Amino acid sequence: MDSVANPPDLFESESRALLAARSAYDAACDSAHDERGCRQALGDLLSAYERLLRETRRLVRRSDRAELEMNQLNQRLTELADQLHYRATHDPLTGVLNRSAIIDQVNGQFALGGLALIVLDIDHFKQVNDSFGHPKGDQVIRGVVDCLRSVVPPAGQIGRVGGEEFTVLLPGDCASACGAVAEAAREAIAQFDFGLPDSRIITASFGVSRLPIGGGFDDAYGLADEALYGAKRSGRNCVVHAERTAHLPIP
Repeated sequence: MDSVANPPDLFESESRALLAARSAYDAACDSAHDERGCRQALGDLLSAYERLLRETRRLVRRSDRAELEMNQLNQRLTELADQLHYRATHDPLTGVLNRSAIIDQVNGQFALGGLALIVLDIDHFKQVNDSFGHPKGDQVIRGVVDCLRSVVPPAGQIGRVGGEEFTVLLPGDCASACGAVAEAAREAIAQFDFGLPDSRIITASFGVSRLPIGGGFDDAYGLADEALYGAKRSGRNCVVHAERTAHLPIP
């Protein structure tokens, strides 16, 4: 605490030299045999040295303030950069990854290994907006994300890729649990109280794809989306794993 209140003097040795010179000067002034010119020169030297010390200390203080302000500015710039990056990669309503960010995550993971991609869509979501308005629709979307967060493992990534459509990326070893995660998410949503005026049950349909290393987002999403259509055709509120089937009308 004392070191903060009383910082070390950077010019301690100069201060000692100045004190010694001042003592010599005072002694010279008291001597009747000392020449006036010597006293004057020594006095001028002391005055100049004192001014130099004062100016140097002032410059050091100014430098310290400038360094502190620069550090604060750098910290603020870092915070702003983090905020901009977050806004560029996250959905503002739910806080999960947005479409472009989840695409980057999927493609990046494919360069390292295989993955599973779960695509889900809220069943009959338009009816919620039409019946209760978009604020209630937003409430449902946030509730679905809460359900996903409760079952997706830490290594997974949740993304919102459309109005009521979401993805879950399960990389590496987590991919083998894709079926269990999708089923757990389906159950969590079906059992969740979304607080709607008519207390209706909200459900979601799921499509799941799993691909080895070297794939791409379009491959994984295309297969999972195809499986999602299969879930819709099968009556909704179910999980379907990818297989290449023709699209049929959704009832």
